[in-house]
Amino acid sequence: MKIILLGPPGAGKGTQARYLCGHYNIPHISTGDLLRMAITNKTELGLQAKKIMDAGDLVSDKIILGIIKERLQADDCQNGFLFDGFPRTIVQAESIKEQNIGIDAVLQIDVDDEEIVKRLSGRRVCPSTGRIYNVIFDPPKQEGIDDETGEALIQRVDDKEATVRQRLAVYRKQTEPLIEFYSNLAGASATGKPAFYKVNGSLPVDEVKDIVIKSLGE
Repeated sequence: MKIILLGPPGAGKGTQARYLCGHYNIPHISTGDLLRMAITNKTELGLQAKKIMDAGDLVSDKIILGIIKERLQADDCQNGFLFDGFPRTIVQAESIKEQNIGIDAVLQIDVDDEEIVKRLSGRRVCPSTGRIYNVIFDPPKQEGIDDETGEALIQRVDDKEATVRQRLAVYRKQTEPLIEFYSNLAGASATGKPAFYKVNGSLPVDEVKDIVIKSLGE
């Protein structure tokens, strides 16, 4: 099974990715992880990416696509794979199509922006253990204090409301057009087209899992 997972930050993609990868015995492929690995291993593409990132620029589609192509040649991709965070742009999506990678399904985890803001801006973290709470959905026993260590909880910069809204704005501008791209592709008459499924990510996690597996048909 070859899956592309789409959705805004905080939609629960990571949880669903772990479940799907275990269910289908396929690797979870994240461009962020691949970039870090390529840089650590000092591959040719990794060195190119590091130079660009050190200059404060965005890594080009060409380099990203090259790293992805190398990753797909690994033995663990023979049963398929799950792309998380790729493609990010229409250019990358067109490249997947042109290379006949053969995506089986595109899965959109859909969550309202205000729900995302509640989820992420309400997160609090124990600085020593990394344990995560949410002031609305999963608060600590004592406000602002970790249940086990007694340490004061912190709010990460990425979880501050202004930052969350900025991240959502970037997603809507850059990545959301992929939803239209793949939904239109699924409705076209072309052969080898991926199926497209939209799932309500506001439902309980187990319900989302069940809907996803039922949608994929396996």
